[in-house]
Amino acid sequence: MAFLNNFGFGGANPLGNMGGFQNNNIYGPGFGGLGGFGMPMLQGPRNGGANVISQNQQNGGGASNISVTPTVAPRPSILSSGAGAGPSSGVNVSPIDVILNDDVAANDTPIVPAGAYDYGSGKVYTAFTTEDVVEGGTKRVTRGLWSGGSGELTVFHTSSFLSNTQKSYYYEVYNGLPSVSTNEPQFSVAYGHYAGSGSAGTNEDSPSSAIYSQMQQVLLPSNQKFFKWQDRNQDDIYAIAINRARLKDRLDPGNWELCISGSGGKKLLRLIDDSGDTNQAGNARQTKYNVVSGSLTGGVQNSTEIFGEVYPQHGIIILGAAALDDSSSLGTVRTVADNQNHNRLFEAISGSAVDSTSNGFQARNEEEVKSTFYFVRAKNGEYNFSNNPTYISGSEGRLNQSTFVGDPKTYITSVGLYNNDNELLAIAKLSKPILKSFQNEVLVKVKLDF
Repeated sequence: MAFLNNFGFGGANPLGNMGGFQNNNIYGPGFGGLGGFGMPMLQGPRNGGANVISQNQQNGGGASNISVTPTVAPRPSILSSGAGAGPSSGVNVSPIDVILNDDVAANDTPIVPAGAYDYGSGKVYTAFTTEDVVEGGTKRVTRGLWSGGSGELTVFHTSSFLSNTQKSYYYEVYNGLPSVSTNEPQFSVAYGHYAGSGSAGTNEDSPSSAIYSQMQQVLLPSNQKFFKWQDRNQDDIYAIAINRARLKDRLDPGNWELCISGSGGKKLLRLIDDSGDTNQAGNARQTKYNVVSGSLTGGVQNSTEIFGEVYPQHGIIILGAAALDDSSSLGTVRTVADNQNHNRLFEAISGSAVDSTSNGFQARNEEEVKSTFYFVRAKNGEYNFSNNPTYISGSEGRLNQSTFVGDPKTYITSVGLYNNDNELLAIAKLSKPILKSFQNEVLVKVKLDF
């Protein structure tokens, strides 16, 4: 026979009884438990036990004139009793060691009524096995880059919280008035010159020189001192750095478009990259792409004229100052003074959206999501009782609902995932409560994305 529990209400005893709150011996169940397997009880059940052989009857549950048919000789099967009183007779009793040895050899599990488990099945945790945890692989997910998952930014505000010193290096751009708590920084614009022109200070200590040096160290190989495209060194550049909170893993190549308004009769300039990944198919990832004229709807307009480079993993777009001066009349000033050249780029970007809301800064981010599936199993004999104080009443801990005696029920509303120290790590909420009792089992699949 299989032992269920050796303690608590409804625990099985290897010596022949199942049930009993404290009786873990050859006595019968103390609280309506299921009766014994294999040998007559020395004392009958108190308070209406079922399926026991009794030599002394108290309050019912005894049996008389019971015949036993062993399933494996000389091992008796589960015995059923009548309601009569008096000692049993006609029972062939084998020695305890014989019964136990034959029981182990048979290795079969008795059929136990639901109520026999009673309080003995009050589990709190169930450990996962290797087959309960399945790795779901990694998938690519793209979303709108800007706050709230928006794919287009049409409102641009500079931060009034920056000091004058900070503003000499860069402008931080918000999606609304920075004074409103719900508005957040979206990206920054900066101007850099390798020799420090375009800003105040010396070559060694000027904002433009610091910006150029920073971009060079972050984006270029150690042996490359200048940004270079079309075989031409770029002495000065404009940098657009996406806010880290917006970027996720990387800027999605082929799915961004930047509009720059022109002046002096120059037309609106639309810039994209040349990755050709507008369908988000997940092409081979490169560290950088060329920035060219074009649109998301129309594709590349002119691939031979390069305006800069985009570095998706860093979320940085580098634009050549000379190219923007030629195409949009940006008017970069290269004298040694605080010329606020990055403000010129900011006004060109924000001014394009003022002309038309279709001229906003469109972009998407990209994230690799790793999924793991946890199969949470609650067998029929598990999690049928609650440790909620309302579930019981009185100092004796009796069930609050009389209908739960012998047939307890609970409702599963959530699943908690714990580590080996029993610390709660995650909670999975169910869409609706699931009834749990001895008559059913529950399987919940929990998906965790990392």
